Amino acid sequence: RIEIVPTASQIPEIVGEEYIKAFSYLEANNVGTLDITNRDGANDINNCERLKAADVIVFTGGDQLRLSAILGGTAFHTILLDKYRNEDFLIMGTSAGAAASSKTMIYQGSAAEALYKGEVKITSGLGFIDNVIIDTHFVHRGRIGRLMQAVASNPMLLGIGLGEDTGLLIKNGSDMEAIGSGLVMLVDGRSIKRTNIYDVELGEPISIENLVVHVMAQGDHYELDNHKFSISGGKVLKDAE
Repeated sequence: RIEIVPTASQIPEIVGEEYIKAFSYLEANNVGTLDITNRDGANDINNCERLKAADVIVFTGGDQLRLSAILGGTAFHTILLDKYRNEDFLIMGTSAGAAASSKTMIYQGSAAEALYKGEVKITSGLGFIDNVIIDTHFVHRGRIGRLMQAVASNPMLLGIGLGEDTGLLIKNGSDMEAIGSGLVMLVDGRSIKRTNIYDVELGEPISIENLVVHVMAQGDHYELDNHKFSISGGKVLKDAE
């Protein structure tokens, strides 16, 4: 059973029907749309019972702040976290739905001004996965700077940038596999040597030394637990003697 959650969208009825149509092309017809446009809907008994019976939940695009503000701390959110942690259950998110899936979430920020202090706004997401922060439409909208600032201010987080027609399949909260025709960029701040982000004033440019970036393509894996990157079918280049 697949349930579509178009809460992030301002036109949930239209978006929900489009997703049902898309799944029908894949011959998946046991699909419905959950009408959750406010916190009352997220505490509604019928919506919660449908969530309990679901095998897959799909969060659509829109505004990720709507997802965190409407669902956060509700009965629906509590059941969702419990199912994810304790059952054989899949959560899928695209655009806003992907951005809101982590514990820490980017909800606003201009790509052009992203490396100026204060331009990237961060809040709490839905908390399905910890120690990462996710941005979407990454290549097309030039959002590498947004992720760099987010990671510079939270170096324990792994930044994940999802390109167009590309996803990241995460199993057991750690094994991440790139899927699709594009790329996934990972921004790792653990090796940052110096940054001025805590010294400069709001609106001033940020300096970052030794920020590590990985690029994943179809079939590549990254183990979040031990930060091990594996390129599919590729050979590891050894240092020249």
